[in-house]
Amino acid sequence: MKAEKLEHQNLATEIYSDYAKANKRLFVILIVVLCMWFSTIGYLVYVLNDIGVIETTQEIDDVDTIENSNITNGDVYGES
Repeated sequence: MKAEKLEHQNLATEIYSDYAKANKRLFVILIVVLCMWFSTIGYLVYVLNDIGVIETTQEIDDVDTIENSNITNGDVYGES
């Protein structure tokens, strides 16, 4: 009779152990979701920070004169 009682746990103990396991699992899931969310926000900040920034250089060859910000004899607009 004593052996049977030792083999079976109390109902409250079983419920508590199941609750503790579920609680740990949900905590790990919450941490993973938060890490993914912060990664997404960080990536979006990085990407949106680069939008609108265009760094272009234009090489000007064969410039004869520059008068009043007008370049003559240059290949600026595809004209030679």
